[in-house]
Amino acid sequence: MLSSSSRLLRVLSLLQTRSHWAGPELAERLEVHPRTLRRDIDRLRELGYPIHASSGVAGGYAFRAGQSLPPLLLDDEEALAVAIALQIAAAGTVSGVEESSLRALVKLEQVMPTRLRRRTNALRSAIVPVQRIGPTIDAGVLASLATACRDQLQVGFSYRDLRGQASVRTVEPHGLVHTGNHWYLVAWDPARDDWRTFRIDRVQGAPRTGDHFAPRPAPAGDLRAYVTGAMTGVHQGDQARVVLHRSRDVMLRTIPPSAATLEAIDGEHCLMLCSAGQLDSLVYWLMALDVDFDVLAPPVLKERLRVASERVASSLARAERSGASA
Repeated sequence: MLSSSSRLLRVLSLLQTRSHWAGPELAERLEVHPRTLRRDIDRLRELGYPIHASSGVAGGYAFRAGQSLPPLLLDDEEALAVAIALQIAAAGTVSGVEESSLRALVKLEQVMPTRLRRRTNALRSAIVPVQRIGPTIDAGVLASLATACRDQLQVGFSYRDLRGQASVRTVEPHGLVHTGNHWYLVAWDPARDDWRTFRIDRVQGAPRTGDHFAPRPAPAGDLRAYVTGAMTGVHQGDQARVVLHRSRDVMLRTIPPSAATLEAIDGEHCLMLCSAGQLDSLVYWLMALDVDFDVLAPPVLKERLRVASERVASSLARAERSGASA
């Protein structure tokens, strides 16, 4: 049988793995009598741990929210995961958490066993943070929107769109998506009777929560797929449709989901759907893909490609004439 101190630590560790433990099950897991478990729970309460006990058929023990955060027990892999997350957060796109992330990382490393500290130091020396891409967002704004999503509360905020035009939006928030460069809020917009995506760095000031709303099924069945579609123009009328002479699996290695949506046609072809808003950039991108392609739409993209090919052919002809006369 474990010593009293070791058993208390074991109780804490188990309580942190579930939202609720049945009393008999927890006692059996610890291999102690239920009376011993009750004494251990009382001792932990005296030490400041907010443990709630309930009686009856579904009775048992659970952590409840307290006035302060109690110490957490982490195994090696959990501690390593937290250390990596804190290091990434310190150099991430959410402003206001850099210093607190570093403080937490220092505290965590101070209490790590030597074997684990070596692994953490190896990861830290190997991970080289790059310069931030895209604007930073306020941690308080992100937390407020996340809370509204969780509690299904309408949220209002001032918003500045891509053209710099300001407006006030009241929406039903569904979830947050991080694409690597930007954070997006996916929400139902009652004023437009449709789903919308909002870049969180364009939210001005603090969001304001309102009434509860009934949840809706996620658009496109998946928030990440919906945001990717919105970014690539799949949900808009201004869309390019191009058949690529390579399989979808092969092209996924070259084309990121944030740039285009790829649909398999057969083992050697796939359909690329992307925004046609920047035609000149799209022409350059297609010619740089090093793969044969057929443009289905829009017609103006075909014309831009024809002009570009004529320009390239003219340039090559001049180069050949210059080489012949040299």
